[in-house]
Amino acid sequence: MTAAATATAPAATVRGKVSRPVVVAAILIGWLVLFAALRGRQTLALAAADLTSLHRWLNDVNDTVGADRNSNPLFLYFFNEIRLVIDNLVTFVRSLISQPSGGRPVPQIGWLGVVGLTGYVSWAVGNWRVALLAVAGFTFFGLQGLWLQSMDTLALTLSAVIVALLIGIPLGVWAGLSDRFNRITTPFLDFMQTMPTFVYLAPLTLIFLIGGAAAVITTVIYAAPPAIRITAHAIRSVPRTTVEAADSLGATRSQQLLKVLLPMSRRTVVMGVNQTIMSALAMVTIAALIDAPGLGKTVVQALQSLDVGTAFNAGLAIVIMAIVLDRVTTAAAGRADAARRTGDHLLTSRRLLLAAGGIAVAVLVYLSHTYVWAAEFPGDGNVGSGIASAADTTTTWLQDHLSGLTNAFRDTITHGLLNPFQALLTDSPWWLVGIVLVALGAAIGGWRAGATTAVCVGLLVGTGLWSDSMTTLASTVVATVLVMLLGVVFGVWMGRSHLVDRLVRPSLDAAQVMPPFVYLVPFLALFGATRFTAIVAAVVYAAPVAIKIIADGVRNVPATTVEAATSAGCNTWQIITKVQLPMARGALTLATNQGLIYVLSMVVVGGLVGAGALGYDVVAGFSQGQLYGKGLAAGLAIVLLGVMFDRITQAAARRTSA
Repeated sequence: MTAAATATAPAATVRGKVSRPVVVAAILIGWLVLFAALRGRQTLALAAADLTSLHRWLNDVNDTVGADRNSNPLFLYFFNEIRLVIDNLVTFVRSLISQPSGGRPVPQIGWLGVVGLTGYVSWAVGNWRVALLAVAGFTFFGLQGLWLQSMDTLALTLSAVIVALLIGIPLGVWAGLSDRFNRITTPFLDFMQTMPTFVYLAPLTLIFLIGGAAAVITTVIYAAPPAIRITAHAIRSVPRTTVEAADSLGATRSQQLLKVLLPMSRRTVVMGVNQTIMSALAMVTIAALIDAPGLGKTVVQALQSLDVGTAFNAGLAIVIMAIVLDRVTTAAAGRADAARRTGDHLLTSRRLLLAAGGIAVAVLVYLSHTYVWAAEFPGDGNVGSGIASAADTTTTWLQDHLSGLTNAFRDTITHGLLNPFQALLTDSPWWLVGIVLVALGAAIGGWRAGATTAVCVGLLVGTGLWSDSMTTLASTVVATVLVMLLGVVFGVWMGRSHLVDRLVRPSLDAAQVMPPFVYLVPFLALFGATRFTAIVAAVVYAAPVAIKIIADGVRNVPATTVEAATSAGCNTWQIITKVQLPMARGALTLATNQGLIYVLSMVVVGGLVGAGALGYDVVAGFSQGQLYGKGLAAGLAIVLLGVMFDRITQAAARRTSA
């Protein structure tokens, strides 16, 4: 009996290792067989102008809310008051830097004062290099002819960040101090950070209407989770021995917080501020869909009219603003560390310089408040006109000379990969696709992931947008496959070479700073207004995070293991495929998770450039009142897809690392 058990153990182990891929392959083969027999039946297709009973009910809810907005106590004494407070904040900030107020034809602080303040703050929290970058960047907004739009975007971003930090940092401190509160908030934060930016817009317009105030409220909800999560992590990362030492000296809870925990976690908290600002800027630009002023509105209008030059000029301004805000807050985090190591005499010299700089900036602010020449940016934006003209010329040249190449690439991916997979999803009976998705979820992530997938599938059917959901699913999966191919190639290259990592990583970091909108513009010039444009933009948007995760995973493979494989006679290909990638499976699964989430958020934004499906449904819901309910249902469908992707891949990551 013992010998038999010993003999069968290796075979059982082998079966255990191959069982999951075999099950997945069997599910896919069975799907293909049934698809061939049942194609075109019970697909739940819905025409673009058709509505289900759910969509009509949501339209009725929207009409009822609009009619009762000024009589319902919940709106009168709660939602309307919130909107009023935020609207007053937005109006105040805009009156300072972007909009005329108080009978003045110009803002309270003109362009010269804003540039001076920006440079001074950047120098105070960072260093002189960052200050020069900030001054140059903000001056360039004026040269582009986009000073007003840029200041509107900055005003909305600052308003949202102020509120998000007022909410996020206290909640983060609470989560850092309380295990119970941390356990309560973590699932909500996970869920909120899983949802694409598009999803926040539709339901909040139902409550807060459209405009700058609604955009800021939406942005606060989107940008607060990073502040909460990173602040909590910072508090929990303070060494326990330090806290115990303060406690033994008789420090109270408030003294421990103010004198120990917050000072020692200052750098990480500042990085949380950085992430909050970047999230706010990304959402503020997308909130142009709900009539938020600023650069995002210029980009949206240009994309809708296929005006590549104008979109490129405004998109460039968004990129510059993102880079400036990112570098300033990153430098502030570095300053938080340097301040502890700086001698008293150097601190005194710096304070004197800051005082002198403050006086100079006060003079600039006074001039910009008093004189029109210092308030209104001089010139007529010739630089921006030149940029737009150059972008249009380049677009025309690309379409004239490279259309054969770009069209061939587009058609190869579309006809060879996207169309067949989309047909498999949309032309299969809905119940067959649902069974396949649940079975794959259970096989890859376990029974809990399978149960979550079953709930998501049922709710997707309930939205009445099954066909559009499957179209979005097809685009997302195809884009994610391409992201992972790029991620593995460049991630392995970076993981194996420190030189390549040092050269490539800064570009990846810069790419992650840019809001999603910006990625659509160059590919609109290359491929026109098609769903393929959204897919390529999604690949480029999601690839940096996947590449970095895989590179870190490959680098973390123990050097002794690689050396052992080398001494055993393995060549480079064998080391990569047999050692490093298998041992970096956890990183590969995490990269897939993040790639899917990033791709989904970008694919739905692609509804602006002809991607169709759920993204188009959301956009149409904003612009056509009779389709509002359908757009709201599309937002729910996007959430369900995001939750399904996230739960399956996270469960797979846990099983891989177990």
